[in-house]
Amino acid sequence: MSDAARIAELSGQLGYPTAEKQMKTRLAEAIRAKDGACFVAEPRDGGLIGWIHVSTTPLLEVERRAEVNGLVVDENARSGGAGAMLLSAAEEWARGKRCKSMSVRSNVLRERAHGFYLRNGYEHYKTQKAFRKGL
Repeated sequence: MSDAARIAELSGQLGYPTAEKQMKTRLAEAIRAKDGACFVAEPRDGGLIGWIHVSTTPLLEVERRAEVNGLVVDENARSGGAGAMLLSAAEEWARGKRCKSMSVRSNVLRERAHGFYLRNGYEHYKTQKAFRKGL
């Protein structure tokens, strides 16, 4: 919880600006959830330079899989290996949850992110439209 302000700041770099108070609420809920996990990246000299949120849901149409819900590394620390380490931690967690695969959705505009996932063994398998409705 002490990282909520920094996690919120990095969320803004991802394109999802969030107030610290709102992030504390979201983070508390994510930490309590048994079907999800959050990991952070901290360099040896301290601070927090990235985070990943991963979750799993039992699905009817395919074998159990996990999904990267969010992954961001500080724009000043990218290409240093933190993203790959975060992804690896999420994959290991997913294996422990009996997941057979991992998926991630990435905005079509995030070409650098697409290259990152390809370099880390992911394959582009589908293009789709996303829909949302407020409740």
